[in-house]
Amino acid sequence: MNKVATYRIYLTRSLPSLSYSVCLMEKLHLLALLLPILLGLPLLYIWDILWMRPERLRKKLRKQGVRGPRPTLFYGNTQEMKRIRQEAVSAQKQDTSNYISTLFPHFLIWRETYGSVFHYSTGAVEILFVSDPGMVKDMSHCTSSELGKPIYIQKSRKPLFGEGILVSNGDIWAYQRKVIAPEFFMEKIKVMIELIGEASVPLLEAWESMLDDAGGSREIDVDGYLRNFSADVIARACFGSDFTTGEEIFYKLRQLQKAISQQDTLVGLSAVWKCLPTKANREIQKLEQEVRLLILDVAKEHSRGSSSRNNDDDNDCIETKHNSFLRSIVNSSRHCPASYGGSAEDYIVDNCKNIYFAGHETAAVTTTWCLMLLTTHPSWQDRARAEALEVCRGCTKLDVDVLRRLKTITMVIQETLRLYPPASLIVREALTDFKLGALNIPRGTIVQTAVAMLHLDKDVWGQDAGEFRPDRFTNGAAAACEPSHMYLPFGHGPRICAGQNLAMVELKVVLVRLLSKFAFSPSPGYRHAPLFRLTIEPGFGMPLVVTKLP
Repeated sequence: MNKVATYRIYLTRSLPSLSYSVCLMEKLHLLALLLPILLGLPLLYIWDILWMRPERLRKKLRKQGVRGPRPTLFYGNTQEMKRIRQEAVSAQKQDTSNYISTLFPHFLIWRETYGSVFHYSTGAVEILFVSDPGMVKDMSHCTSSELGKPIYIQKSRKPLFGEGILVSNGDIWAYQRKVIAPEFFMEKIKVMIELIGEASVPLLEAWESMLDDAGGSREIDVDGYLRNFSADVIARACFGSDFTTGEEIFYKLRQLQKAISQQDTLVGLSAVWKCLPTKANREIQKLEQEVRLLILDVAKEHSRGSSSRNNDDDNDCIETKHNSFLRSIVNSSRHCPASYGGSAEDYIVDNCKNIYFAGHETAAVTTTWCLMLLTTHPSWQDRARAEALEVCRGCTKLDVDVLRRLKTITMVIQETLRLYPPASLIVREALTDFKLGALNIPRGTIVQTAVAMLHLDKDVWGQDAGEFRPDRFTNGAAAACEPSHMYLPFGHGPRICAGQNLAMVELKVVLVRLLSKFAFSPSPGYRHAPLFRLTIEPGFGMPLVVTKLP
């Protein structure tokens, strides 16, 4: 074979490999061109989310004269908030009137520096903080289409609240409110008073037994018992069962609350970490699924019970009138708005979780703070007890007319709600561009106010704003401060708490029962350290010395 023939054979055999090599080089070249774009687009998106969008909102607010601390990339002002809190905790010892200076010291410092309206950042979220009385009033007049629950709260609290009434917006919220609010009108609460009294019996019997064994007086960590009592009330009133049936639901919701509040302490890119398969996130998912199955079991049991009662001409009125809430939720789940993203089961679970949590958590915490304040102010405890004994004399049956005569106890409750409001922060998102006072608020801005700061404002309440003085409510809540809209323990505006009537009745009943049987005094083991876990609660429990009355 000559050289030409050999070369032709070599070329024929080499062409495929050469062609492959050329093709591979072309692909590598194309990849080299696309790689910066593929990497750059996510980076640009992150840059836009973390800096450009918040900066655009900040510029619009700055042009209107609103100032605030300078944020950093990724972290916003959260690192500064963390530093201020650490310095505040190490610099001072808490008493009954200064927990704001350790829980929210950054608000106090920034208000002093920038005024009653300022803006700050938590990374991807730009927040307009408002404590000006005029703007607070304007917030209460905003419609639900202007101010709604923030999207970031909907996402971060979804395991706890789902798309329930506490976090939903738009036509979903309006539909839920229309279904749920009538269940807490005063006419329905009236028939629950006897039920609440029955729920207090296990609590009273447990304490009496403990005190009898201890010679009439001993230290009791009261907050756990009060939480169980309040859970029993909401279980009986809304779900036609007792605490035993819902005990596991309440326990797991409590664990969910703690887990989520711990995540909320993360800063900067915390939203990213919540999406990762960490141990904490797996535990939250597990608790969420367990709560879901437990609530569906309650709903199914209710449905079976309803079917059997419908076949019985002699329906038990007591059985049906105290579970109308669950019946309303189940029935309304079949007609959810089209914008609701879940199934009928999701709707039932979400709204039951909302009521299980909100219905017992806030009332339990308020009762706990009530007893603490009465313990540290014995003269008011004596006055409240005298009123309770007067009401209970001759085993008077508690009804709405009797509860209305409880002037002193009502003032004690109102003052407790002023000093320790359950919902200490009101947070809304501008769902559209709108005007608040003299400011044009851009869509996407988070508008926030600290209820506790409003309730302790000396310009509104006087120089004794930090003191426990129930007599400031002698002429009612509207006359207790000027302007009156600065007192908002149950929120304000269209989203004011639907269950406030039930909460007030429950608080009055339990205080009458407890004060007529026991006296309370301070415990050496009590450490005053209010903690923010979605509500303001005792950080180390509430041990009190409880003495049985003769």
